[in-house]
Amino acid sequence: MEPRVSLITLGVRDMARATAFYEALGWVRAESPDGVIAFDLLGQTLGLYPLHALAEDIGVPVEELGHGALTLAHNLRSREEVETLLTRAEAAGARILKPAQEVFWGGYHGYFADPEGHIWEIAHNPFAPLREEDGAFRWNGYGEA
Repeated sequence: MEPRVSLITLGVRDMARATAFYEALGWVRAESPDGVIAFDLLGQTLGLYPLHALAEDIGVPVEELGHGALTLAHNLRSREEVETLLTRAEAAGARILKPAQEVFWGGYHGYFADPEGHIWEIAHNPFAPLREEDGAFRWNGYGEA
């Protein structure tokens, strides 16, 4: 198995609300078959799929697909961008779980839950600069930002 995550699928109860939320953050929908909403990312795709259909596809009761201990992270180039994105997410309908603040390891971050309850960490990590040309992330960074 190659070290890659290709598709992140979020099971959602309200497709219209979830789609509007991510579009309000500035994400653009990709062409996709009926029943799936897709947003292409840098090297991956985020998919929105009806929760009941996801449970059916997997072959488990929908109750087994409750919220687990999972967060999605979006790293940014600066602390100011963290503040701006958390504000934008809240205006789009997110619930701020942790306002932007210093982190013990030297970074700056906050958390929000999207309208379906999926948790996002919004962070600036000065020890992992993003790739200049496209903002790609890797654990130890792409050199000086």
